[in-house]
Amino acid sequence: MELEDRLNEVRDRIRKASAAADRAAGEVTLVAVSKTFDAEAIRPAIAAGQRVFGENRVQEAHAKWPQLRAETAGIELHLIGPLQSNKAAEAVALFDVIETVDREKIARAIAAEMVRQDRKVRLYVQVNTGLEPQKAGIAPDDLIAFVAFCRDELGLSIEGLMCIPPADENPGPHFALLAKLARKAGVARLSMGMSGDYETAIAFGATSVRVGSAIFGTR
Repeated sequence: MELEDRLNEVRDRIRKASAAADRAAGEVTLVAVSKTFDAEAIRPAIAAGQRVFGENRVQEAHAKWPQLRAETAGIELHLIGPLQSNKAAEAVALFDVIETVDREKIARAIAAEMVRQDRKVRLYVQVNTGLEPQKAGIAPDDLIAFVAFCRDELGLSIEGLMCIPPADENPGPHFALLAKLARKAGVARLSMGMSGDYETAIAFGATSVRVGSAIFGTR
């Protein structure tokens, strides 16, 4: 199956999952996760009309996206991997959305860079819903206070929450927890669901799903 066929299949499944959940058409954004794929592998997705992409690493994204953006207008780039504070300047310059804000140090670095560069970047807080020690993200119990800190002390607008459920658990309860936290925090958007569980995420209210292997194939 060609990339365009896989992409169209994912789009169709998103439409069907949205309809099954009584969600409006177009309410769920597909973030095509292009990490580890080079520009040549990404161009067919752009040619098929995909405009929203996710990358894990600032350095890798910097090597391919400036050229791809020069070729095609309207690209929206999401950082979906952990961000170190020493990469904040590059991240703010390159990405439109940073989904992995998860501690005070990185929030401060992003806030300072947005002022310095006079550039607004949309922000999500990553929540470690499974409290996995090896995984980035703020603990659920700390989320409300952290969002308040970002808003009140740093003047940051937090658009959404993001999570990656434990691989060996039913993702549904994690998606439900993220949706509950978003309501409590007064946050509108939910980035949740990947290639194996994005239809479940849509049922629980995802506004964007991050799909990589189902579109680009195995890495």
